[in-house]
Amino acid sequence: MFPFSSKADLLKAGDVAPDFSAQASDGSTVQLKDLLGKGPIVLYFYPKDDTPGCTKEACGIRDSFAEFKKLKATVFGVSFDSVDSHKKFIAKYTLPFTLLADTDKKIATAYGAAGAHSLVASRVTFIIGNDGKIVRVFPKINPSEHSTELQQALVELGQ
Repeated sequence: MFPFSSKADLLKAGDVAPDFSAQASDGSTVQLKDLLGKGPIVLYFYPKDDTPGCTKEACGIRDSFAEFKKLKATVFGVSFDSVDSHKKFIAKYTLPFTLLADTDKKIATAYGAAGAHSLVASRVTFIIGNDGKIVRVFPKINPSEHSTELQQALVELGQ
């Protein structure tokens, strides 16, 4: 019925993380290849800025952001929202990490996180290792517990 199922196309651990270039909430352009080798990258896709589940997930990461820094992890939230929407979301909740605007849906599509209807990104997270390979995928997420789950995975992976 739909052109693809986000779960069928979802990348898995061991896959090479597709490179991307995206406008960031801080005005910069983020390119994955420039970040490799500097510690693990947490790339979390979420449906929409300032909605209940997405706010819970973002604030959970915010509240334990010092732990992510200790684990040398770089965190990026990705949705189809604009840079302006991301700036408002960050300001409202004092988020200490960068949000990426995937307005053309290319990043989510490359990772299999575009969602069945492609109206919003699926809620899925990838941890990318120093070598550019995906080391962990979280396809089912409880927004309230995701930050703790990510930290545990980073410790287990030695990332």
